[in-house]
Amino acid sequence: MPTERLTFTGHSGDDLVARLDLPEGPHLATALFAHCFTCSKDIPAARRIAARLAGAGIAVLRFDFTGLGHSGGEFENTSFTSNVRDLELAAEALSARDMAPRLLIGHSLGGAAVLAAAGKIDSVRAVATIGAPFDPSHVTHNFDGALEQIEADGVAEVTLGGRPIRIGKSFVEDVRAENLGERIAHLRRALLVMHATRDATVGIENAAEIFKAAKHPKSFVTLDDADHLISNPEDAEYAAQVIAAWATRYLDLSPPAPPPGAPEGVVRVSEADAEGFLQDVNAGPGHHMLADEPSAYGGTDRGMSPYGFLAAGLGACTSMTIRMYARRKGWPLDHVSVDVCHDKVHAQDADSRSDAKADKFTRVVRLEGDLTAEQRDKLMEIADKCPVHRTLERSSIVETRAG
Repeated sequence: MPTERLTFTGHSGDDLVARLDLPEGPHLATALFAHCFTCSKDIPAARRIAARLAGAGIAVLRFDFTGLGHSGGEFENTSFTSNVRDLELAAEALSARDMAPRLLIGHSLGGAAVLAAAGKIDSVRAVATIGAPFDPSHVTHNFDGALEQIEADGVAEVTLGGRPIRIGKSFVEDVRAENLGERIAHLRRALLVMHATRDATVGIENAAEIFKAAKHPKSFVTLDDADHLISNPEDAEYAAQVIAAWATRYLDLSPPAPPPGAPEGVVRVSEADAEGFLQDVNAGPGHHMLADEPSAYGGTDRGMSPYGFLAAGLGACTSMTIRMYARRKGWPLDHVSVDVCHDKVHAQDADSRSDAKADKFTRVVRLEGDLTAEQRDKLMEIADKCPVHRTLERSSIVETRAG
């Protein structure tokens, strides 16, 4: 996916560094992603979720909050309120590019931040949280015994995620004073709450409190045994797929016209796992699938094989063609199903001494309904006239060129 690096001015006047992940195809909407407490925009979960949404036509801006990652400023001088303000400024930067965000996504404390910011960003229509705390002060349990030092000295160094970071008194006081319940109750945006039942960092009861405080439309989806950082690629992929599917209900993602010369649009296939064979398959802006190989062939079996897609195309076209003919004739066809098997067989026209093989597709067509024998025979004849069947029967030209 294309990615732009950009900067905008944060609440303290420092430059905040961001990445804007863009769809390779049409841009249908923009999302703003807020990462977890003291994390950065480049954590694996953020990258994977942004990539999946970009594949669905949704651009995603993810940035480092003040004092974190590549952004300027001092984290010890920030607060929950300043993080919310940075989100507002990120939204303003997107609006200046005519890409005002309609979707906010927040992970962990970033989830609490998007809940607080949503009411201040007019363009936002939907909010999704992942492992978010209902009470932002929940993060202070990570400070171990440093709270007394922060209270006495105004700042203290704590170890979070294996690295030292300085926490200021203003941050602690600010999260303690925050009341998300009122903000959630008056959100007036569609809300998706996602949480892992075994989250050991932010308990599942937080999701229950957020959901209870929110008014409809609201949805809850469990992430089962995912960890708090959504470090498993499959969990991040699942979260992104759910967010993308859910968001289409509220963002009015109007599909663009097909490109000239391609009346059914363009099917784009992009590698999703360089270690295996997993592929993202996008048919225009509205349809996303996964292609893979079985585990026995080095894949991860998370999608149909390429030949599976080919067989599916033949089966679908056969069923549609039969239905169209029966509908036109007014025949009592109640249901059609088609089983398709693919195999390699010796080509009949090949030299018997050769190992040449031909592709063989076997279809089993089931017709249900009060049909006469003549009608059934005719519908089976019609099955051979489906366009995909005809394409497979005759030789095809596959032109390959560099993009």
